[in-house]
Amino acid sequence: MPELLKAENVSEVFGGLKAVDDFNFHINKGELVGLIGPNGAGKTTIFNLITGVYLPTTGEITLDGQSIVGLKPYQITQRGITRTFQNIRLFSELSVLDNVKIAFHCHVKYGLLESVLRVGRYFGEEDDIEAESLKLLKIFKLDEHAYEVAKNLPYGAQRRLEIARALAAKPKLLLLDEPAAGMNPQETRELMDMIQWIRKQFGLTVLLIEHDMSLVMGICERIYVLEYGMVIASGTPEEIQNDPEVIRAYLGEEAMN
Repeated sequence: MPELLKAENVSEVFGGLKAVDDFNFHINKGELVGLIGPNGAGKTTIFNLITGVYLPTTGEITLDGQSIVGLKPYQITQRGITRTFQNIRLFSELSVLDNVKIAFHCHVKYGLLESVLRVGRYFGEEDDIEAESLKLLKIFKLDEHAYEVAKNLPYGAQRRLEIARALAAKPKLLLLDEPAAGMNPQETRELMDMIQWIRKQFGLTVLLIEHDMSLVMGICERIYVLEYGMVIASGTPEEIQNDPEVIRAYLGEEAMN
């Protein structure tokens, strides 16, 4: 499979502390890859580096062979990378529908003057955005809540809305930061099915951070393991489960038996 995203010798230093240390990684088009490690291992920092929130201290990150280092987060979104967050970050006072519509706007073709004067392509594109947003909400079983305020949704529905919003930006690569956080076992099983379905349905590549090992081992094709900002192991779920370094650093003997 062709390579989609690559990080080479990436490091991130905060005030003398190395949050990420010589990180090397790749993900091929269509893959579903996991990134795991103890709290503080640098996982979310890597997501922030990929999405332009942080600028690497050293190293290179490329998407489709082109460097994305130094691009603003909105520019990286326009190039095809979107994400969800460990702590849900919705526009809580806006409607469910508006949360999704906002993400579609990173690809609008009408200009500022057209939007201010409400002329030209404005109405046609806005009608299309609303229709596409409602389609997404239906896929995620949120269409009946389209006009409700986002903060009033149950927790699991807010998680689904955040993923729907990320998909509205039409990504090539979807980054999921602990999507199962706060979910019960039944919700986690449903989430696993949903991730696999949207990957196939939307032709996505998926990179996820997750502490729930049943989810990671159940759906990921390859896994990278971080400790203190460094990759200590990578491989298939079976290889990771049987890696002594991983057992020592993260999973623990009991988790692997």
